[in-house]
Amino acid sequence: MRRPIWGQLETEALHPRSANLDRLSPRALLALLSEEDRKVVAAVEAEAPRIAKAALAVSRALARGGRVFLAGAGTSGRLGILEAAECPPTFGTDPDRIVGLMAGGNGAVFRAVEGAEDREADAKRFLRRLRSKDLVIGISASSVTPFVRSALSFARGRGALTVLVTCAPALPGVRGLADVVVAPRVGAEVLAGSTRMKAGTATKLVLNRMTLLAMTRLKRIHGPYMVALRPGSAKLRDRARRMVESLTSVDSGTAAQLLDAAGDVKTAVVMGALGLSAAEARRRLARTKGDLRAALSRAGARERSRRRRARARR
Repeated sequence: MRRPIWGQLETEALHPRSANLDRLSPRALLALLSEEDRKVVAAVEAEAPRIAKAALAVSRALARGGRVFLAGAGTSGRLGILEAAECPPTFGTDPDRIVGLMAGGNGAVFRAVEGAEDREADAKRFLRRLRSKDLVIGISASSVTPFVRSALSFARGRGALTVLVTCAPALPGVRGLADVVVAPRVGAEVLAGSTRMKAGTATKLVLNRMTLLAMTRLKRIHGPYMVALRPGSAKLRDRARRMVESLTSVDSGTAAQLLDAAGDVKTAVVMGALGLSAAEARRRLARTKGDLRAALSRAGARERSRRRRARARR
């Protein structure tokens, strides 16, 4: 598709209530921003079916040993980097399995690199080792960013699945840019063209939902708990201890001991709930492919069966 004129994009349009933006009182300006931000949530909610499909693609790619690349420029690229960086501590994923690709390289995360978004060859270079079982998520508020389009095109040429997260649903041909297109329609920004605002908020909400749904399918979540987290800080170690305490009904000291012996929350919970050693707990989790609920429920079913047999022999 021929690249459209930038002025025709919704993300570049003038907001009808922004003509006197610089003359509004602080209170009036904040009220306008709040009103517009509420529209973002509704726009994201309307994309729920596409977000679910994208999450399924993420979970399938990771389940078959593939990697997930989030490619973007500017604000979109930084949001992809943030999502990729948050997955290991939150969900216990390998840092090499979910990777953020920033136009202009990692230095552009902290300081804008002019023209980086136009370098189509950089996307291909970053993805040169892409495999068909991998997944590429392009992030572009406008959907026309050359770096992102190049990443998606290269991925499709390699047989990899693709997802596009954009805020330009009305642009002709946008639905054909990726296998799954998530496109909340947030409209014009209060500050014309500043897609770090509504478009950025919408993108963050989409990515949050996508990874949470995917990690739920991968059994890295149990109830409301991030049971696959990596307790690499005092705060996360305390969170892990409280999870073990809650899920096993042991006291705080015992929960800490279980964690020390297990090294991770899931193993510690199985140990505490079923009275197993760390090795036995790991074997049980391996049999359920890391599904903590299945590990605990199967054990409970076997225990109930054993008790019924014992009563029958009496």
